[in-house]
Amino acid sequence: MSPRGNDFKIFAGNANLDLAQKICDYLKTDLLSSKVRRFSDGEIGVQITESVRGDDVFVIQPTCPPVNENLMELLIMVDALKRASAREITAVVPYYGYARQDRKAKPRDPVTAKLIANLLTQAGADRMLAIDLHAGQIQGFFDIPVDNLFGAPILANYFLEKNLDDIIVVAPDIGGVKRARDFAEKLNTSIAIIDKRRPEANVSEVMNIIGDVQDKNVILVDDMIDTAGTITNAAAALKEHGAKDIFATCTHPLFSGPAIDRLKNSAINELVVTDTIPLAEEKNFDKVTILSVAPLMAKGIERIYNDQSVSVLF
Repeated sequence: MSPRGNDFKIFAGNANLDLAQKICDYLKTDLLSSKVRRFSDGEIGVQITESVRGDDVFVIQPTCPPVNENLMELLIMVDALKRASAREITAVVPYYGYARQDRKAKPRDPVTAKLIANLLTQAGADRMLAIDLHAGQIQGFFDIPVDNLFGAPILANYFLEKNLDDIIVVAPDIGGVKRARDFAEKLNTSIAIIDKRRPEANVSEVMNIIGDVQDKNVILVDDMIDTAGTITNAAAALKEHGAKDIFATCTHPLFSGPAIDRLKNSAINELVVTDTIPLAEEKNFDKVTILSVAPLMAKGIERIYNDQSVSVLF
């Protein structure tokens, strides 16, 4: 029971029902039902079938592909719960979409990460729980509390159990250096950096490798893999520079466009991901290992509900 003295209830949109059920199983609670339907013109209709008056409510819904559909479903569910007099609504968004446009890199660029933050707040969310936001500053785009959990401990523990020799952690671009350094600290090893340029969206070119990867087992670390151009180009460059086995890991496996073909034909030996985004059967091929974030997210929900610190989880 929460110090607040009221109950908490968990709902989920359709984006990742398997993860939502795992979270509920861990918390030993039920995933409550809601009806999500489509009108003939494609509009989303939501009906909350349980009373939530005075309750703390958690809505689990990553904004993964189809991004706009899942985002609208989340916003409408939050609105419905707010109008049903829920006491506090936490949007549990394992993957926060539209996050890559988080600044004006050139004139007349939108800042969609801020736009989505505004939409969630206006819909009625009182706080948000996410995993591995694309950039830490996105927390500052919200006018409500945001708890950003990290998938690195789950992924790093997997590699610790493999007992690999001569490991080096590699950041696939300059922006991922902090992530790679934190990951390397957990494995007690050093890092290397891929110097790349991106002439346009979803296109990357390796320019240089900073660090020695000769005869080493490499772990490429990123927060997401979308079209897989960055990670597969990096793997090819690392092989050319004498790396032994190449492992790649990310929290959010988007795997869009040519990603699957690129990954299957790449120099990557194993790709370790989490289940923040559900993988269709054709995307879950033999190189892929999936680790669940359900226990981590469940603990986050539990600590929020009990007014306890979430930072102890990482």
